[in-house]
Amino acid sequence: MKWRIAGVAALGTCLALYVVIHIGFGTVVAAVGRVGLGGFGVLCLYGLALCPLLAAAWFALLPRNGGRYFGVLVWARMVREAASDILPFSNIGGIALGARAAILHRVPAPLAFASTLVDVTTELLAQIAFIALGLAILSRHGPATQFSASLDKYVLIGLALAVIGGAVLLALQRYGHRLTSQIAARLLPRAATHTASVGAMLDAIYATRARVALSCAVHFAAWIASGTATWIAFRLMGAHVDFLLTIAVEAFVGAVRSAAVLVPSGLGVQEAAYALLAPLLGVGAEFGLAVSLLKRGRDIVLAVPILLISQAVEGRRMLAGAEVIDPE
Repeated sequence: MKWRIAGVAALGTCLALYVVIHIGFGTVVAAVGRVGLGGFGVLCLYGLALCPLLAAAWFALLPRNGGRYFGVLVWARMVREAASDILPFSNIGGIALGARAAILHRVPAPLAFASTLVDVTTELLAQIAFIALGLAILSRHGPATQFSASLDKYVLIGLALAVIGGAVLLALQRYGHRLTSQIAARLLPRAATHTASVGAMLDAIYATRARVALSCAVHFAAWIASGTATWIAFRLMGAHVDFLLTIAVEAFVGAVRSAAVLVPSGLGVQEAAYALLAPLLGVGAEFGLAVSLLKRGRDIVLAVPILLISQAVEGRRMLAGAEVIDPE
């Protein structure tokens, strides 16, 4: 598995380099340079501000007595995002590390893992709605070109597959507790003794449909906020792009990254998607690639200290002989 991930990461890196060389290194650097350090700082602060919103979607799933865990979930979500953004494994590994971070801060293991599974599901459902919004925007406001017409068709097919995938994921969580427990044991081996409680916790979470719906709504708001960050990046480079079309582009880039879930950090895939879709906004591919690189830089700046602190916390607990998994 490690060699497979390394091979996929290498292919993604080669794709990213090819896109940069094909578009022109100088033009991309010039576009990035227009943002400046101040603009880059704005993007970093905006990205950091998204974490409490993402944590709120996770927090909405917890029972009423889980109010004391909001700060923990903010940190755990930051760890999840940091690991998914820069560590050399797929997003699945980041999800596992996020759940582990919550457990390290005394969130009961069954609750941490079950709520993580549901949070990933509600995020996917919100993304499906976000992609549908992007498709509607492109159909109504997009340029009438052969490329946009073909894009409509492929996005519609992808949207249908995503709906099927979301339905399967929901069914597995509601009725496939045995498989869910096996996944829990695989992702968090030290939590294996608690996996019998995960199914019961999943039932308890899904029994409160209003909380699940609220989590979906907050995640949808977070997707809109992510698209706004992309619009801000274009504007900082001096590109006067349409806000609604930028939301559509962000929806499609997110869809491509989700489809390439096994590619670590979406290497190459994200860069190619932004470069390919930038002309829909009336700007050159170099602007799209520059936005992708700015986001990569932002992710590195935010993720490195988060992961270092996370490892320091875990190392300190191990040295102190503390249990990593809460026995509750």
